[in-house]
Amino acid sequence: MEKLFKNKTVLISGGLGDIGFAIALEFARNGANIALCDLQPVQVASVFLKRLKQHSVLCTYHNVDVTDANAVNNWVIEIENKMGVASIIIPNAATVTLAGTQDVTSAQWSRELRVNLDGAFHLAQSATNRLLYHKQPGRVTFIGSWAAYTPDVNIPTYCVAKAGLRMLCKCMALELAPHDILVNELAPGYVEAGLSADLWKNDPGASEIALQKVPVRRVMSAEQVAAQVLLLCHPNNIHMTGSTILMDGGLSLRS
Repeated sequence: MEKLFKNKTVLISGGLGDIGFAIALEFARNGANIALCDLQPVQVASVFLKRLKQHSVLCTYHNVDVTDANAVNNWVIEIENKMGVASIIIPNAATVTLAGTQDVTSAQWSRELRVNLDGAFHLAQSATNRLLYHKQPGRVTFIGSWAAYTPDVNIPTYCVAKAGLRMLCKCMALELAPHDILVNELAPGYVEAGLSADLWKNDPGASEIALQKVPVRRVMSAEQVAAQVLLLCHPNNIHMTGSTILMDGGLSLRS
């Protein structure tokens, strides 16, 4: 059976994190070539690349700070030269600071906005510029959050960054739609991976408290998030753009 994304090139920032790598694996299983970036040393990525290569696809990893627009642009062009123009772009890199508005430092505030919002913009802008240059269609899926909908006194910087990301998605979608570049957002709720898992690891009781907040009484896995990303990028998805899929088990209904 023909694989859905055979010979397509996928860019994923934050690619060594739980969610980023789950997305990479899902695309690799479906035939796509994978380009990952993250802040980890190159040698750390070898075990991740080995798993991707089991699916007989091209894959590569680069250490890239997404807050550096020039570094991101250079990475996008390097991948294009090695693998062809990337037609699927997943801005996923993120960080979170546990500090209320009265406690967060200016440095923490600035860094989180630069990673979560500026970094997503740099990747989406650079990669879609290349699509426009080559007159090729493409798909961008931002990894947002339920926190863009609901204020949380513990993570206000994250809430603000993800709310900004939602509007960035809409603005880019409107501008790029005539070029068949569709831009959407997936907004997960509590995921038993990534940033949430790191927080729960340090406070085991917090995971049970979180679970009780979710109306469906379950949290999702990184693999379930990845499966939904693939649906947004599916070749048959030719009408949805500027949309957000809120995948939070009803969390935002109650918060």
